[in-house]
Amino acid sequence: MAEQLTIDHLGARGDGVALTPDGPIYVDRVLPGEVVDVEISGNRGRLLSVAQASPQRQAQDCAWYDKCGGCVARHMAPDLYATWKTGAVRAALQRGGVADALRPMVDARGLGRRRVTLHGRVSPGKPAAGFMAPRSHDLIAIDRCLELEPGLDRAPAVATALTRMLASFGKPLDIQLTATQAGLDVDIRGLGQKNLGKQADATRLRLVEMAEKLDLARLSLHGDVLVERRPPLIAMGKAQVVPAPGGFLQATAAGEQVLAELMLAAVGKVKRVVDCFSGCGPFALRLAGQAEVHAVELEAPALAALDRAFRAAQGLKRVTTEKRDLFRRPLFPQEIDRFDALVLDPPRAGAEALAQQIAAAKIGKVAYVSCDPVTFARDAAILTGGGFTLASVTPVDQFRYSAHTEVIGVFERARAPKAKR
Repeated sequence: MAEQLTIDHLGARGDGVALTPDGPIYVDRVLPGEVVDVEISGNRGRLLSVAQASPQRQAQDCAWYDKCGGCVARHMAPDLYATWKTGAVRAALQRGGVADALRPMVDARGLGRRRVTLHGRVSPGKPAAGFMAPRSHDLIAIDRCLELEPGLDRAPAVATALTRMLASFGKPLDIQLTATQAGLDVDIRGLGQKNLGKQADATRLRLVEMAEKLDLARLSLHGDVLVERRPPLIAMGKAQVVPAPGGFLQATAAGEQVLAELMLAAVGKVKRVVDCFSGCGPFALRLAGQAEVHAVELEAPALAALDRAFRAAQGLKRVTTEKRDLFRRPLFPQEIDRFDALVLDPPRAGAEALAQQIAAAKIGKVAYVSCDPVTFARDAAILTGGGFTLASVTPVDQFRYSAHTEVIGVFERARAPKAKR
C-alpha cells in the first residue's frame, strides 16, 4: 500500500529522511522538500513516484542508476551535492568533539576511477558481471560505468568473459580491475586453490591464455601472479610503481595527486618524514623529492613494490622501509621524535593506537589522510587532546556520487623541538 511522505533532510548515506510519528523513514533517490509516494517496510520506503519534485533535482544519465548500488547521488544538483557531502564531514567532526576547521571540498574525480571491483555471478545459468543492488546481493549486470576512467571502458566485458570461463566452478567472484600505463591489471578473488582441486593446472593455463586473448597487462588469482605480459606501471611523482596484485590504490589519479600536494604543503621543508600505512608509496615517493622518508607498512608486497620503485627512480632522497603492524605495535614516542613530520593514511578503522602515541610525542607536524570522517574525528580528538591544533580539514571528493569522502587533516604543535638524529 502506497503512502505519501515529505522528505525532511538527507542522511549521511545520501538517502532522504522523512520524519513520521512512528520514527524516521529512509528513502533512496529523493531530496529535501520533495513529496513522494513510497511503499514502507520497517524504517525504509521504496520510492514509487515523486509527486512534488525539488528544484535541486537533476536528470541523471545512467541507465542503471535506479537499480545499481554504486552511486547514490546522481540526482542531486551540484550545489546540493557539495553541501550534503561537506555537511556529512562537518557532522562527523562535531560528533567527535573536534573544532571545525573545514575547508571547501576539492573535486578530485579527474578522468574517473582507475580501479573497480566487479562481481561475477552465474544466475540463472548466464554469466554476468556488475554491481550489487542497494542493500542486496542481487547482481545488476552492466556493460559500462560512467564513473570509470577511459582505461576501464573494457572492465565489464573483461569481467564477464572471466566469469564465463570460470562458471563451471559455481563460485561467486570478485574481480578487481585497475587501469595502468600498460593496460588492465586484473586480480580474481573467490576461487582459491582448494576450489580448483585437480583442475588447478589446467585452469591456470586457460587463464593465462585468456589474459593473452583479452590483452591484459597482468592477471593474478588471489594475489598470485599467473602472467605478467607487461609491467602494470602507475606513476607516483618521479617514480614508476608496479603495485602488488590486488593492492590498494587511491580511487582516482587526480585524488592521489590532490592529497599528495596537500600533504607536501603541510609537511613543508623538513629533513626526515615517517610515512605510516605507506602502502606502495603514493605519498612516500613524492615526499622523497624533498625529504628522507621512512615508510612503515604491514603488507610486505606493498613495501617491496615501493622499494623497487625508489631504487629505479632518479632524484629522490633516501627511502627506507619497515614491515610493522601499526595496529598492534604502533610507533612509540621516542621513535616518532626521530622525525620532523609524520604522515599517515590508515584503513577505514583509523589509527587510534598510533594517534595515542603521536599525542604523547613531541613531533610538531602531522598530516592525516582518511577515508572515514568518523574514525578521523575520533583520532583527531586524541591528537588535539595531546596538544595539537587542527589547522585544517579538506574534504577531497574522488568518490563522486557515492557517500564516501576522503579527508586530509593537518595538525600542528606550537614550537615543536627538532627531531633527534
